[in-house]
Amino acid sequence: MVAFGVQDVKDAWPSRKKSSHAFQPEFAEPIVNLTVPLGRDATLRCLVIHLGGYRVGWIKADTKAIQAIHDHVITHNPRISVSHNDHSTWNLHIKSVQEDDSGQYMCQINTDPMKSQMGTLEIVVPPDFIHEETSGDVMVPEGGTTRLVCRARGFPEPNVIWRREDGNDIILKEPIGAKSKVSTYEGEILKLNKVARSEMGTYLCIASNGVPPSVSKRITVNVNFHPVIQVPNQLVGAPLGTDVTLECYVEASPKSINYWLRDSNEMVISSNKHVVQNIAKSLFESKMTLTVRRLQASDVGSYRCIAKNSLGEVESNIRLYEIPGPTRKPSNLKHNEHDDVNYEEWDGGVTNQFGSAENENDDDEDRDTNTSAADKTRQNMSMLPKDPNNVNKQNKINNKEDKQHRSSTMANGAIKRMACQLWRFVICSITISLILLRVTMI
Repeated sequence: MVAFGVQDVKDAWPSRKKSSHAFQPEFAEPIVNLTVPLGRDATLRCLVIHLGGYRVGWIKADTKAIQAIHDHVITHNPRISVSHNDHSTWNLHIKSVQEDDSGQYMCQINTDPMKSQMGTLEIVVPPDFIHEETSGDVMVPEGGTTRLVCRARGFPEPNVIWRREDGNDIILKEPIGAKSKVSTYEGEILKLNKVARSEMGTYLCIASNGVPPSVSKRITVNVNFHPVIQVPNQLVGAPLGTDVTLECYVEASPKSINYWLRDSNEMVISSNKHVVQNIAKSLFESKMTLTVRRLQASDVGSYRCIAKNSLGEVESNIRLYEIPGPTRKPSNLKHNEHDDVNYEEWDGGVTNQFGSAENENDDDEDRDTNTSAADKTRQNMSMLPKDPNNVNKQNKINNKEDKQHRSSTMANGAIKRMACQLWRFVICSITISLILLRVTMI
């Protein structure tokens, strides 16, 4: 407490009148200490009993500056005012408090000796960043080191924590090689050692001290590295007339320029024939796709996906080849006008167009059995890139299998026709026998 004598305020106070009351003035209760946020209004209250003809004054203790005496404001601060109620409640009002308003305030009664009591006004300040001492966005090469700094001020002193905006963990690496992952980190300085591309992104520093509002700042860490391409399938095949898509996955920072080239060094761009797309997957990942519509023989060949940025260039090859598909062949079987069944050949298969459903199922089972081996052979051959030697070899195998299949089919057809004729003969014989028996009985 700072002691004040009567002489300190004597010249400022009017002459004291002697009280007609038998009781001397007293403070009814202590001044309540106040904690007020910056910019709000504050009121210090002093309760006095038996004031009589004495007067009440307000003094700021640290500067010894008289704020007010009784009803009159002495200070030149326009934010200061006083009020009272029935000469017992004396108020000191401070509008839009500032940081320098904080401190102790003395309420005095001009008795002899002077009576006084103290009250404290505390101004709390929400956090704010010191911009000249706080980091902005940073760039660091992969494997390098960077420091992120957030300096904050306020009262009470703010607490600073860090977290990643995408919710991933912060990776802390010690020089000795130890590594740990944390969801938040506390401190004004965050040091990132041996930075990897997975640590690229936005980091948030958040300052708080219990006085709203808390503040946050976004700092983006860019990790630079040369492009890398991954190709899931370097050999892609499709039948003629179908759509086929080639894919390349690119990682690069800064972002790379991605494009496709044919084996003739002709750039492939989006058109009625081709659809070229670049799909961003993350800050440094993207997917390149090239769709070839209605594949033709002229589309077969090598395609290169290329990624280029300021740190380097990389490419990868994809070979596109034709997978032989089904083709229609002319029928080698002659139609027998005496047969009930008409046959038409489709890729070595036989289709029964007439007859009962049972006959159709039987024919299907025969076709499945006879063609299973041929289908397996064709499937194995279709996995090979289109090559003249392979094509000739495949054609020979197909011709041989077709001949065997036609022979087998003709034999099966003959057996079925004979069985059908035999069955008709049996039915006719039984019918004639029944008629003769009935005539005999009559």
